[in-house]
Parts: sequence; C-alpha cells; structure tokens
Amino acid sequence: MSTAHSHFLSLPDLASRAAGGAVVWANDELFAEKENLIVPAPAEHRPATFGHKGQVYDGWETRRSRGADRESCDAAIVRLGVPGVVRGVVVDTAWFTGNYPPEVSVEAAYVAGHPSARELVERHWTTIVERSPVDGDTRNPFEVTSGRRWSHVRLSIHPDGGVARLRVHGEGLLDPQFAELPLDLAALDNGGRITGCSNMFYSSPNNLLLPGTARTMGDGWETSRRRDAGNDWVQVRLAAQGVLGFAELDTSYFIGNAPESARLRGCDAEGRWFELLDEVALQPDTRHRFLIESERPVTEARLDVFPDGGMARLRLFGRLTDDGLRAASERWSLSG
Repeated sequence: MSTAHSHFLSLPDLASRAAGGAVVWANDELFAEKENLIVPAPAEHRPATFGHKGQVYDGWETRRSRGADRESCDAAIVRLGVPGVVRGVVVDTAWFTGNYPPEVSVEAAYVAGHPSARELVERHWTTIVERSPVDGDTRNPFEVTSGRRWSHVRLSIHPDGGVARLRVHGEGLLDPQFAELPLDLAALDNGGRITGCSNMFYSSPNNLLLPGTARTMGDGWETSRRRDAGNDWVQVRLAAQGVLGFAELDTSYFIGNAPESARLRGCDAEGRWFELLDEVALQPDTRHRFLIESERPVTEARLDVFPDGGMARLRLFGRLTDDGLRAASERWSLSG
C-alpha cells in the first residue's frame, strides 16, 4: 500500500460495527450480505464453499448487471458509528479476483436524528471520493480532503461486483446538545482521539475508545513484551477541555498479560502536564474505577502502563468546562 495514505490509516474506523456503524441500505445483495462491509475483522476466504447462489464470500456482492443496467451502478449506505470528519476511505476487495468492481465512488451526507433508509436514498449526497479505478484482492486507499461533518456514507460500485470491507477513517465530533451532561470525554463517539502511543504490536490503541465492553482480548490494545527498563503509554485528546471525576481502566480478557500497574496524567490548555492518578496496582481481567481528585481542567490525558501489556478500554468521565463547551460547539458549527 502506498505510504502516501498512511497518515489517515491510524485514525479510527468510524464505519466499523465495533464503533456502532450499520449498513442501512443496499440496492442489491444477491450473492453476499451488505452487513459484511463493516465487520471489524479482515475478510476470510474458504475456497470451494458454495451455497445455492454460488461461492460464499465474506463481503458484499451484487448480481451481474445486464442490458441497460450496465450503465448504472450498485450502492450501499453506511451509517457511521459517530458523526465525524472523514479523512480517508479504504475500499478492500480482498478475495474478489474475477468479480470485483472496476471502479468505485464514495459520497457522504449529514442527516440529524435517526433517518429511515428511504429518507437517506432520496436526499442529496456530496462526493468525497470521485469515481476511481480499483484493483481486485487489494486494499484500495483514498484520501478525503473535506473538513465537513458527515453521518452517513454511500459506496457506489461501477457497475457491479464485490467489496469485502469498507473502512471510513476519521475523527468523531461531540454533538453540543449533549455536551453539558457528564460524559466519557475520551470516548470515540464523543470526539476523543488517540494522539500517540509507545507500541501497538498486537492491536490498535483506537480500540480503547470504542463503545461498549470488549468481547475478546483482541478488542483491546496490547503491546509487545518490553525487554528494557521503560514502560508503554498511550495519549488521548479529550472531546474538549473538561474536569475529570473518575477513570475506568479495564483489563478485561487480559489474564496473563495485563499491566502490573498504571498512572494517569493530564495536560492543560497551556501544555503543562500534571498528575491525575498516582501509580496504582492493576489486576488481570478486571474493570478498575478510580476517583480523580484534581479540579484542574484537562485537554489531553496520558495513560502509562508498567511495564507493558494490554488494556481493553479506557474511560475518562467528567464535565466540560465553559471553554470546552464553546470549543465543542464551534467545531460542530464549522463542520456543518
């Protein structure tokens, strides 16, 4: 894959089922279901696995177009798990070799509330990836330059064929109408974002901010084993400036590879770091909750784990400051 696109691949997949995404409509899914597009795991292939409609694919596959239909296209609409700014899209045609679409395009829309599939089909869409050629059995990345806020994307394949996965990498945004409530300020669906980490050998730190509880060890963040005197860490930009009330450090499913201990620090608007939670011992396969006594506003947080290991989820609960609320509202307005 071209390294020119690598900068957006580190951002979370806003379309993933794990982030709350859903495929709400497709005009055709005769050979393989549309829901496969957003499965978090890579596509699998079992050769010579036939159903009554043909080879069973782990992806979305439409029938062959005929006659006048060859001038049209097939499409699927995905509701993002959280409204956000899309920075890049990956159209993954894994295992589709003689039946992938020669070209694709991607459009986006922002629709408030909970629109029906019919409403989405009939509304105006904005192109974020122009009609472009793709290769089979390949992850095809496309950078997106729009800074607008989107809630849904529409993948069009020209004229038909199969796509294994659709990844929509971007940054979630906090809806200001919910911003005065106590919130998990680190959560992806509130606009939290990973800004750095020491190691992601086994799995991505973006998993720490996903909604819900982890289902397996692979749903969390895990580092390789350290052989030096250092420790691993992850840094999170909060939804906006806030005052934290308590933290949840969840080591669920990490039994023989949980960190021995952890420490939490915060960063204020001037870039000064300070202690939020002194180093505390952690237990394997446990959801830990710790009160945070500091009233100092925080814009970013850093979790240090000692010496290494895995964490399922990181939750940082608190309230936005007045400055944080204004900043969140401004970002929402500018992206509209």
